[in-house]
Parts: sequence; structure tokens; C-alpha cells
Amino acid sequence: MAASYPRIPYGWANFRAIRLEKRLYVDKTRFVHALEEERYVFLIRPRRFGKTCWVSLLENYYDRRGADEFEDVFGGTDLGRHPTENRHRYVILRFNFSAFKNALETLEHYFEEYCQLIVRNALERNADLFPEAARQHICSSDSVNGQLNELFLYAGDHGIPLYVLIDEYDNFANTILAYHGEEAYQSFTHGGGFYRNFFATLKVGAEQNRGGLERMFITGVSPITMDDVTSGFNIGKNISLHSEFNDMLGFTEAEVRNLLELYRDHGVFNQDVEAALAVMREWYNGYRFSEEAEGDLYNTDMVLYFLDESMPNKKAPRELIDTNVRIDYGKLRHLLTVNRQLNGNFDLLRHIIGQEQVNTPIQLSFPLNQLDQRENFLSLLHYFGLLSIREVAHGVPRLGIPNQTVKRLMYGYLRDAYDDVGVFSVDVYTFFGLVQAMAYDGAWQPALDFLRDALAEQTGIRDYMDGEKVVHGFVAAHLSLSPYFLLHSEYELNKGYADLYLEPFVAQYPDMQFGYVLELKYLKRRTSLDESVVADKVQEAVGQLRGYLADPLLRRRYPSVRYIGLAVVFHGWELVAYQAIDNAAED
Repeated sequence: MAASYPRIPYGWANFRAIRLEKRLYVDKTRFVHALEEERYVFLIRPRRFGKTCWVSLLENYYDRRGADEFEDVFGGTDLGRHPTENRHRYVILRFNFSAFKNALETLEHYFEEYCQLIVRNALERNADLFPEAARQHICSSDSVNGQLNELFLYAGDHGIPLYVLIDEYDNFANTILAYHGEEAYQSFTHGGGFYRNFFATLKVGAEQNRGGLERMFITGVSPITMDDVTSGFNIGKNISLHSEFNDMLGFTEAEVRNLLELYRDHGVFNQDVEAALAVMREWYNGYRFSEEAEGDLYNTDMVLYFLDESMPNKKAPRELIDTNVRIDYGKLRHLLTVNRQLNGNFDLLRHIIGQEQVNTPIQLSFPLNQLDQRENFLSLLHYFGLLSIREVAHGVPRLGIPNQTVKRLMYGYLRDAYDDVGVFSVDVYTFFGLVQAMAYDGAWQPALDFLRDALAEQTGIRDYMDGEKVVHGFVAAHLSLSPYFLLHSEYELNKGYADLYLEPFVAQYPDMQFGYVLELKYLKRRTSLDESVVADKVQEAVGQLRGYLADPLLRRRYPSVRYIGLAVVFHGWELVAYQAIDNAAED
């Protein structure tokens, strides 16, 4: 029985290969019907959410050369049972801009070379529609824009419908922005820049009365480049925030549960389904792209990673964050620093990490030069998948960090930003060991002493440790170096809200002995460091901690775990006092 189970297509993005090899596929083909209502479509989704596989699906469904394989590729799917009239009707030009390197001096050359190759290949694959003389005439231009113009005119004159697919449209633009700065980015997305000219050519092809460019689908991770090269996607529809397409990529909880049960029934997944789903919900769920959407989504890649690592009949992966999901920090560094100084976006990110949520409208598009506006930066974090819609209050979305994976990534951005500008860094290896001792031995004091001493020694941090929420985020960012705890900010316990709850990750580390609840108190630097004032703050925190530790939820969830409450007082950047209370001692 186990031998017949559908293999996990982890890392696969070729829809045809997945289907022909009968690998796992969660059927999303029903969305093609709604997609056909629009001719020119733009979709933004985070990395590793299945965008490339979706582009491959469209290519295989609409390519006129694939008709003979329709049943093999689409049989058993919703689209196989209910195909549209446009199936296998188009000449496809599929561009994938994910492979471009960041060398400025050769970028335009390789862009031209690659795009001309795509045009030439499309003509050769459809030689029955484009005679030799037509192919030579179209390719006689020395620029891809010239070739596309000729192609659009010829296709229009001869009734040949074209479908342009563009995957990772913003990848190399984001790379140039990250590694070469705004001036280099502006040089090819504005004015006579080659990338702007490329999209201008597509726009002309779409607007011709007899143009052959009948449909277009573009996808990426950010709206910035599209706004810069087209002044907004004004030749079609941006469906990124539309509720009817919310579930087109990613998995619903029902779909994830079905997968776990499928492999359990095949005898290759022996973990408890509910326990595994609880872990996956904590680490991979929480994405919602439309205000009207009713449920959250799981990241596609994360789910397939978990399944691939768990079969046949293995434990859950020790490392729950797939390295392929990690957004390259270099692509965010330019958003947080200017001339090795932390900017306003960093302050906003730091605030979000402390609060874990923020109310803001989501902007459909915005250019790079407006990224310093609060709502635009927050919207960008939403498109990257670092924030997601939790609810809508009074007509305004409330965005929150979707899951533990993203929380760890954001804490990493915070630590790396401090390190990048020489503000603060720690010996990660040593601190990791100290937090491990917290988890298994209850030895919390060495970890706090380590942070206290590091703060005292590294004076650069002093200009940035201003405010209770800043301290809150700083402490959480460094405690997140440990995999042993699930970190929760402002966690409700016994009708109060604990600053930090370090929930023991018992599902992954069943022999853990300790969990922690932290209450952080902050004294402004200008406040006199009077012993009685500090003592009062400690006692205030201790009183709150006693209430939190009395919550029966803690005992019910993990009966064998001892919880320690930590009252921690900061005076500006200095950690000046701490005191622990133990729930076992309180009984």
C-alpha cells in the first residue's frame, strides 16, 4: 500500500511533470474559470507560495501545442472535467526573470539575449503559424522590443492569439535595488530604462485594435517595480487583494488536514494527525490576502517541506523553518538603513515586532520613492508575507505576524539590522547555549546576565533603546535565537497580558522542563535611578507575574513543565534589576 502513495513534489514547479509523474497535486484548477474573466492580470504573492507552478499550469493549459496531452495532464482535475473554450488556443511566450545576476554592466545585455531567445523559441515551436520568412522578419530587429512589436503586428494581422506569462517579474529589479541602490534601480525602471521600455511595448501590444497580445499574466512579490515601470498596472487588473483569488495559491486548513490523513491512510505518515496539524498551524499558517476572505492559508512550500521530511514514517523535521522560505535579508537591508544609519522603516518594523499587529489600509500599488510613507511600507511587508490580515475593524485591516516562522525571520531582521550598522551584536553561539540551559535546567540568570553585560559594553545601542516596546522587541529578538520556545508577545493569561510568554515547544522537544513568563518594566533614562523606584517596579512586575502564573491554562497544557516568572527592569539601555518567581514555589 505504501508504495503507491503520491510522492511529494517538494521544490518542483513544473506542473506537467508533477501530473505526468502522478505526484501530489492539490487541485486549484477551478480558479482558471474566474481568471479568464480578465485578459491582463497581475498577482502578488510571497516567496515560495506556488507562483511558478501556477504559471506552469497556465502554460500547459493554454499552449496550443499541448492539446494531445490534455487528459494526461489535466485528467481528474476540476479543469479537466470542466474545461474552458480557450484551452490550448494560444501561442505562449513565457518569461522567467528569476535567474538574472546582479552585475549592472551586463544586465541589459543578458536581458536582451534572454528575451530574444524566448521570442525566437516561441516562433520555432509554432512554425506552422509563422513561416520562415515571417520568423526572419520578426527576429531581424536587434532589440526585444522591436521583435515584440513585429510579433504583435503579425499575430494581429493573421489572427494568432498570444498569451504572455511573466514569472518573478521583479526579482532582478529587487536585487539591483538591494545591492546597487536606488540610483541604479531608477536607471532601468524610469525614463528610457530598458525594463520600462519592455513593459511599454507590452502595453502597446495589449492596446492595439488588432494586436495579437490577447492575454497576459504577471506575478511577483512586490508591486513597487510594476508601479515604477508602468505608473501602476494600468493595462489590466491587479487581483492580489481580491477575495475570489485569496485561496488560489497556498493551502487551506482543510486541504492540509486531508493531506495528513491521505498519507496516514497510505501507511507512510505515523505522526498523530492532530498533533502534526497543531505544529503546522503554529509555524506555517496565518496568511490572508483579502479583507473579505474568511480563512487563513498555509504556505505551500512550508507544508510540502514538512511532509517531505516526515515520510516515510519519520518524526517531524527538527528544523521547522525551511531555508528556501527565508527571504534574503539583503533584499530588505536597503529598506531599513540609509548610509549605515537605521531609518524610519526600521523604527516601524521594531514597533511591529513589539506589538505584533498594526492597523493600516493596504495600498494596491506605490512607487519606490514613496516607500517612506508608513502605509506603503506596511503594505510592502504584507505583500512579502511578513504581515497578514488578522481582522478588519471599522473598515481598516489589522495586520499581524502570521506565524512562528515569520516571527523568527522578523526577529532576525531586527538583530541583523543592529549588527549591520554596528549598533549591537552578540556571540550567538554562546547565547544559544545559555538559552538552552534556560529550557532544560531552569538556569535563566546566566542568559539575562549575558544580555546585561553585552548592553553595558556596546555603547552603540544606547541611541536605540528608547521606550518600553523597543526594549520588549530587543529582548524577544535575542531570545528567539533558541528553537526551544514559541515566543508570544502580549499573551493573555488570567485576564492580563504578559509581555513575553516563552511557551515550551514540547511537541518538538518533549523532554523540556521549563517555560517562562516575562514582565518587562522600563524607566526612562532621565528618571533618577533610585533603588526604591527600581524595587517598586520589580514588585509591580512580580504581582502581575503571580496572576499570570496562576492561570490554569498553563498547567492543563503542559502539566510536567515548571513555569518561572521573570520580572526584568530596564533603565534606558541598562538592564538594572531582575527577580524570578517559580510557580512550583508559589503553590
